[in-house]
Amino acid sequence: MKNLRGAVIGCGFWSNYQIPAWLELEGVQLVALYNRTLSKADELARQYNIPSTYNNAGLLLENENLDFIDIVTDVDTHFFFTEMAARKGIAVICQKPMAPGFEEASQMIRACRHADVPFFIHENFRWQLPIRKVKEALDNNLIGKPFKAKVSFCSAFPVFDNQPALRELEHFIITDIGSHLLDVCRFLFGEVESLYCQTQRINANIKGEDVANVFLKMKSSLHCYVEMSYASLLEKESFPETLMLIEGERGSIQLTHHFMLKITTPEGTIDTLIEPKQYRWADKDYAVVHSSIVDCNRNILQALQGQDIAETTGADNFETVKLVWACYESAKNNQVILLDNFKENY
Repeated sequence: MKNLRGAVIGCGFWSNYQIPAWLELEGVQLVALYNRTLSKADELARQYNIPSTYNNAGLLLENENLDFIDIVTDVDTHFFFTEMAARKGIAVICQKPMAPGFEEASQMIRACRHADVPFFIHENFRWQLPIRKVKEALDNNLIGKPFKAKVSFCSAFPVFDNQPALRELEHFIITDIGSHLLDVCRFLFGEVESLYCQTQRINANIKGEDVANVFLKMKSSLHCYVEMSYASLLEKESFPETLMLIEGERGSIQLTHHFMLKITTPEGTIDTLIEPKQYRWADKDYAVVHSSIVDCNRNILQALQGQDIAETTGADNFETVKLVWACYESAKNNQVILLDNFKENY
């Protein structure tokens, strides 16, 4: 099978991990990089032996024979690059969050559907090995039918130091971390019937919210509490781990600090250490995330090759996008949102 030819759009913080993650896989070749500051693209191209660089995305799409682009730019540019590639008939992979607003996300879905090009969102949290093991335990019915869950991402990690653009977002933690957590909830428990959300801004030096708490009622009848914070100075700093407790009719599943999975049944508790794969290019602070980038990329690549079905298609992720913006609507109006009634023109 021939190598698929791809280009990475954007050479900022996350490209330092997205690019080497692609290079871990067989069947793919990165042939070009785009960045508005060409010197950044040139530097990464030299580091990873990528032949071409551009600071004009239109020229890149015109000159290169591409099977896909991978958009790793700021969220405000996602629609622009997606539409540009769709017009050229090139498959699109886009970092989460899909778009800065609900309507822009809708337009991205429509643009790719109209052009009949594959559209994927690089949503990697569900590909983290500890979360895959939680899903495996649920699918194997180890605790019976789950009825209650808590999913937590609360930290004091200085995320703004390496991603200063996050300070300027009018909508921050729900689009940033909430996009991940709400997608994980869908992955583990199915679709949402209703939600209620409250938000706070603790850090006075940012524009958006840095604390959010969401109560989900799933269509399965499970109740799920999702908490997220970048203002939580705790005894144990858990960044970037997602912690959870799931209660079922015959036991519980707990994902605790340092990737410890605890499954409790009437027979007792079994503890299993679920360590992510370590890559030489990965930042130790992000190891569980960086290893999941490889697995997410692999799934999308296999879908492009016709070997598998991608989990994080644009259409699937749009269901997560609905939850994100339903959270903001709920917090704004202090009301419960019924998801079946949450329309595109809300």
